[in-house]
Amino acid sequence: MKEVTDIMKKVGLFGIGLWALTEEKIQEITDDLVEDGELKKEEGKKFVREVIDEQKKQKEEIESKITNKVQETFKKADVATKEELHELKDIIKELNRKIDKMTGSEEEEKEEEEEEKEADL
Repeated sequence: MKEVTDIMKKVGLFGIGLWALTEEKIQEITDDLVEDGELKKEEGKKFVREVIDEQKKQKEEIESKITNKVQETFKKADVATKEELHELKDIIKELNRKIDKMTGSEEEEKEEEEEEKEADL
């Protein structure tokens, strides 16, 4: 009984990017191997399961690498995170409150402006 990894190597599944194959294509390759006598039917079923498992593993590894690269790129670009933006918004709100408190509220300013307009008339 041949090892599944040996069979995958033989048909070049590692070289063409296992993650890119559809389950249908994997089944087709397996059926061809069974037809050619390279695999028994039971081995073929096992082969399909193992190839699909390996495919999932490769996909997760690729996604992880892409995620890590994207995060690394954002760090290098010195882009603000959502948390940092929320912190800045909170700081701005607090500063506006302090400014309003120091200068009087907006309502007081409007009243003063209206009084000045009435005095000018």
